[in-house]
Amino acid sequence: MAAERFITSELNKREEQNDATLRPQCFADFPGQERVKERLQILVEASTARGDAMAHLLLCGPPGLGKTTLAHIIAHARGAAIKATSGPVIERPGD
Repeated sequence: MAAERFITSELNKREEQNDATLRPQCFADFPGQERVKERLQILVEASTARGDAMAHLLLCGPPGLGKTTLAHIIAHARGAAIKATSGPVIERPGD
């Protein structure tokens, strides 16, 4: 009997659709993390003004701080698409 996986890419797809309507779309709508937001906003505005791609960015920390939401806000501010995933969803190294 195969073990049932509760976290799958199929479940993530459904959550992404709901998240899009619930997440703040700009830095001003994101509550808290003022210092982080200010630095990220400067980074986004500078890269946009230069017409360059943004440098790589790593958001790390415990769950619930808004890392994924900030990533979506950055993508939205740059007019870029974003594809989010989580560790448990990754099944193979190529994923």
